[in-house]
Amino acid sequence: MIPLTTRIGQTVQSLERALKILEVLGNYQKGLGVTELAHEVDLHKSTVHRLLGTLAQRGFVEQDSETERYKLGLKIIELSNKMLTNMEVRQEARPFLEELMQFANEVVHLCVLRQGEIVYIDKVECPSTIRMYSQVGRRGPVHSTGVGKAILAFLPQEEVVKILQEKGMPRKTPNTITDIDEMLKHLAEIKLQGFSIDEVENELGIRCVAAPVWDHSGQVIASISVAGPESRVTRERVPELAAKIRETGLKISHRLGYCP
Repeated sequence: MIPLTTRIGQTVQSLERALKILEVLGNYQKGLGVTELAHEVDLHKSTVHRLLGTLAQRGFVEQDSETERYKLGLKIIELSNKMLTNMEVRQEARPFLEELMQFANEVVHLCVLRQGEIVYIDKVECPSTIRMYSQVGRRGPVHSTGVGKAILAFLPQEEVVKILQEKGMPRKTPNTITDIDEMLKHLAEIKLQGFSIDEVENELGIRCVAAPVWDHSGQVIASISVAGPESRVTRERVPELAAKIRETGLKISHRLGYCP
């Protein structure tokens, strides 16, 4: 049996070699054959061939059927676009998030959907309120958060069902929706009204009102929210907050080229 430390070392070595292959391929627009690439990265041809097979399966490289040369794959573009989108959304949204925080006098979040979970990519704290558990970079469930439901409501139903089945719908509070059919009905209502509410569904004592953000192609790419203690973010305040949050979401969307 191979010791754990040895296996970890082998994995790290393979990762370093794979990354080196990607870096080298990035310098050759027409691609490289296995022999040429092996020479460039100073590795045995069989090793390079094995690593290329794994990278090709994941979409990071692709092989030209005629020349048999390898080039960078579309997965690289996909990841780059996601990174650039996140950067662009944060940059364009920031002044509007600050304005929303001043209006609501509560913490404001900007989130995106990644691998079936919500990721907080920006946050504007209100100095006069208690600090929220949320942190930039932290992940959260989609089914029990306002920001999650604001995105789910505008995705194809098949994609929503797949996410909920894969991630599950654990009960976070007594108010959490844990049934897929009930959630689908709830999301249909959210889509009609244009905003969502976390009715103390994710964290006891915390209510959240959220709305989606669209990009230039009309795809929902993010959501924004106002969250705070239910004693301050009261049901009576929800209509006023929802209107402002929807307006803010549309302003950010327009900055990203969205035209309904």
